[in-house]
Amino acid sequence: MQKSIIILCLFIGNWFVTTTLMAQQNNKAEATIIYIGDPMCSWCYGFAPEIEKIQAHFKTLNFEVVLGGLRPYGKQTMKELSDFLKQHWQEIEEQTFQPFSYDILKLDDYVYDTEPASRAVETARQLNPAITLAFFKAVQTAFYHQNKSTHDINTYLNIAKTFDLDVTKFEQLFYAKEVIDLTRANFVRSSEMGVSGFPTLVLQVNDDYHLIAKGYQEAEAAIKQIEEVLQP
Repeated sequence: MQKSIIILCLFIGNWFVTTTLMAQQNNKAEATIIYIGDPMCSWCYGFAPEIEKIQAHFKTLNFEVVLGGLRPYGKQTMKELSDFLKQHWQEIEEQTFQPFSYDILKLDDYVYDTEPASRAVETARQLNPAITLAFFKAVQTAFYHQNKSTHDINTYLNIAKTFDLDVTKFEQLFYAKEVIDLTRANFVRSSEMGVSGFPTLVLQVNDDYHLIAKGYQEAEAAIKQIEEVLQP
């Protein structure tokens, strides 16, 4: 009788451990880190090393990039916005050590429209979803550090080559109505999520959404918050 009780207790104990582990695994499997940003958002550029660390830390979680739309279809020139932008860029450079080039701020014919850069990221996602964040970062670097034109298709084609993407397909998709609409849908989704600033980091677990970061945050703090939400 005593032996039977011991066996039963062991069975229940093993069942409890197995069920708990399965619940944890299912919780993680249904969790998604959602990064809402814009490749021409300066604080998103400063956040680039941090979001890479976060994604690398949670390799088993789903990861999604939503293109927020900072200034899509904008009409103002860089020169018109230069004083405002320069102040922010200098602050970000001092805080994050991300390198900025400032010559582009002097251009009075460069329109600060973030839609083309976002569309380039969406185009890359359609060709290879796995490189979405890396392509996002490459566009940031091209604009902020190298001062490449985000209105020039060659900027994106050169980046596409480094990711071994078919540049002919990339150019076709970049101008395709399908991708133009998908890019706009990103902007709409960001708005519907109530996002008012970039970068924003959200953790979705099943049907629940948890705000992890609104604005720049170091990876360590964000990782801690995500782990706390995921704890069973």
